[in-house]
Amino acid sequence: MPTTLPIRRIVVAVVMSCAVLVSTTACGGETKTTQSSLSAAQNAADSSASPTASAERQKLAKTRFVANAGLAAGATYEWIIKPYKAGKFKKGAKGRTFALVKAGLAGAFTYNRLKAATENAKGDPLLSKALVPLSSGIDSLKNLGGKLRKGDASDADVNQFQNVIGGVKDAGKSAGAPVTDQVPSAGQLSGG
Repeated sequence: MPTTLPIRRIVVAVVMSCAVLVSTTACGGETKTTQSSLSAAQNAADSSASPTASAERQKLAKTRFVANAGLAAGATYEWIIKPYKAGKFKKGAKGRTFALVKAGLAGAFTYNRLKAATENAKGDPLLSKALVPLSSGIDSLKNLGGKLRKGDASDADVNQFQNVIGGVKDAGKSAGAPVTDQVPSAGQLSGG
């Protein structure tokens, strides 16, 4: 008799394991179907136009605008305006080459982030309208990064960066999206 007792336990354990396995598989299939049904319903809801979705898009547009414009402003101040005022771009200045390379990267980065901020602003009518007069100023920054890197930048070029950033900050403030300087990391600056 002692041998039949362990066999019964083994049989019961196997039967219970199979029952658990079958019920788990059945539940898993239903869950996937339910999840795909929910996903389809959510996609349908997202594609329909609603005031809430539009307001959310505008909020995200402002948030992205503030982030991109803040990075552009931080890069401009940290690696173009501040070193320029300190005389780092003058011939014979200690660390001039390194300062010019950073300024060149910052110039290209600033232009890129301002273009992204302009695209973000298109999602908010008030912000988009506020940036229209600045589009030509932003476009004029395109080649200044290269001028800075070569050491060919003048007072007017550096002032142009400062004026455009000031205009973008003012436009953001007037549209309810105040921009604060955010200094990008070296990895962000170099495009990494």
